[in-house]
Amino acid sequence: MKVAIGNDHAGTDYKLAIIGLLKSMDIEINNYGTDGTDSVDYPDFIHPVATDVASGEAAIGIVICGSGNGACMTANKHQEIRAALCWNNELVSLAREHNNANILCIPARFTAISQVLEMVKTFLNTPFEGGRHQRRIEKIPCY
Repeated sequence: MKVAIGNDHAGTDYKLAIIGLLKSMDIEINNYGTDGTDSVDYPDFIHPVATDVASGEAAIGIVICGSGNGACMTANKHQEIRAALCWNNELVSLAREHNNANILCIPARFTAISQVLEMVKTFLNTPFEGGRHQRRIEKIPCY
């Protein structure tokens, strides 16, 4: 499995912790995020993640910014993306089970790193339920 990850300056510490977790699980990583804390524009780091996921280059994506909103809005501009803004494990589970989310959006300023690491594990390990939910997600895109 390959995971694409991207972040702005608010998410650098989170990204580094997540990369450590993913490496410990022998998961390949495409890292598009900044490694610094100087202000940057989050779309520059989020679009490549969404492109990787939409093209199949990566199985899933993880994006991080201060509120998570800008990263989520940016990722969801890509047709094949279902990015979910989550700040607890229950939301992560539902995003995967019901919405087949393929990008996890993390609000760095509203979560703790330890909490986020558990959220990433949940995102990786929770399957899509299909069934009635498949019909609904087929109605999301505007073609």
